[in-house]
Amino acid sequence: MLFDKKPYTIDSIVRLGILVALIYGLVWLLGYLSDVLIPFAVALLLAYLINPIVTFVQKKIGNRLAAVLITLIFMLGFITLLVWILVPIIVSEITHMGTLISNLVTKSDMAEMAAKRLPPDIWQAIKDYIAREEVQAFFKTDNFIELAKSVIQRVLPGIWGLITGTASVLLGLLVLALVGLYLIFLLLDFQKVRHDWKDIIPEQYREPVLHFLQDFNAAMKRHFRSQALIAGIVGVLFATGFVIIGLPMGLIVGLFMGLLNMIPYLQALGFLPVTFMALMQALETGRSFWVVFGLACLVVAIVQTIQDTLLVPKIQGKTTGLSPAMIVLSLSIWGKLLGFLGLLLALPLTFLLRAYYRRFLAKIEMNIDETVKKNDSCGSPEQSG
Repeated sequence: MLFDKKPYTIDSIVRLGILVALIYGLVWLLGYLSDVLIPFAVALLLAYLINPIVTFVQKKIGNRLAAVLITLIFMLGFITLLVWILVPIIVSEITHMGTLISNLVTKSDMAEMAAKRLPPDIWQAIKDYIAREEVQAFFKTDNFIELAKSVIQRVLPGIWGLITGTASVLLGLLVLALVGLYLIFLLLDFQKVRHDWKDIIPEQYREPVLHFLQDFNAAMKRHFRSQALIAGIVGVLFATGFVIIGLPMGLIVGLFMGLLNMIPYLQALGFLPVTFMALMQALETGRSFWVVFGLACLVVAIVQTIQDTLLVPKIQGKTTGLSPAMIVLSLSIWGKLLGFLGLLLALPLTFLLRAYYRRFLAKIEMNIDETVKKNDSCGSPEQSG
């Protein structure tokens, strides 16, 4: 109708209107049910990431249920070990940073040094920011549970509202248990659905649907899984490097830069906290800011070189899928439409639409080629003679 030069009819317009209404209704329904669907979406994304590990374990022991349980127990133990090791370090870094900030807002030697080293406008802006009540309260939090609540409330208000809708710890535990149950069931049925879902598609539509889903799965594997793995490794490398050079809150800043790496090149935003922490270290130790900042830049350069020359070619390959601009745009649009659920599903939905669009363009090109061949054959000398 749009590209095959067929005329618009009342029937085609009605069908187009119904399609638009269905899409609008689907988006509205997803937004309305977002609080209920968030645990399932979290479990679905986790299952997609964990399934390769489960499949590997299953090949070794031969039982899917045992492979799922072993993988989940191992991952839960690993996460528990990480929390046991990292929580004291994070609390210590937060407490240390709170002490530095307190020294800056009082008439201490550190504040006098900052006033001498920094331009007056910059120093006044820093003082105004760190003197805010919420900043002071954040860094004075000694209890890690309260600190975690504070972080979640600021970073993930949707999840926090879901967990504490009635200020009930039991509700939060119920949500976590629901995510765990979804995750187990999805992992158990992952292989079965992967092999048996084809039978529910009518035979006349089976081949185009299979090609479409193959494109979608290839894009997801190339970006979602591989980029998550790269971001995790890069975060560990950044955190290790910053801790070695003694950067304040080096562990947190490093892991944060790794998280930003889920969107290629967005980790450049990490230079803002890195610069501020380098300034804090220089003021605390009396060293030159440029020396401290140079060491931090050296860590960034080394990690970036490892990422570009080793991690990306080995894990992701040459093609990265969506461009960084498209990733940010998709996060913005889906986040606006569906809230936190949209942020969770932004990349899968965008890859799904892109795969459909590519198939749509391929169909248009095929129709155009057939039309051209038909016209050529009708207008050839042999036909006219």
